[in-house]
Amino acid sequence: MVSEKLKRIIIAAVSNNGIIGLDNKVPWKDKEELDHFKETTSGYPVIFGRKTFESIGKPLSNRLNIVISSQSIAKKQSDILYFDSVRNAYTFLRKNKYKNVFICGGAQIYKNTIKHADEMLISQMSFNAKGDAKFPQINLKLWKIESRKTYENFTLIKYTRK
Repeated sequence: MVSEKLKRIIIAAVSNNGIIGLDNKVPWKDKEELDHFKETTSGYPVIFGRKTFESIGKPLSNRLNIVISSQSIAKKQSDILYFDSVRNAYTFLRKNKYKNVFICGGAQIYKNTIKHADEMLISQMSFNAKGDAKFPQINLKLWKIESRKTYENFTLIKYTRK
């Protein structure tokens, strides 16, 4: 059994009404929020579901890109690792002594990882959005708000598990 500690951090931009996506895309553009995402995750492994990864269109630079997919992937790329489960991705990261991983969506990945995440960095957008993908409900009995930082169009809330 691999015993290395791996901090699992969910990072997401969520509208006031809980929306995170529409047709496998973020239904808004916010440069300041994208800059926050890039600065925060740069240099670390990032985990995506296959549909979310495909919607981005390319691997994110300066990050180990991990894609979770139950489908067999015909096209393998050297800068992307594919796993059939988040658990297998975590095992790989622990074996290779990574200390942090950012979980970047989509909705199904968030739903499956929120129960064992250590932290969440939620960009709470200051508006409602139309969409077909929602972030899971945050149970505040399990999470403590560590900090808040206000930006023009969102408030960054850092949650830690109680």
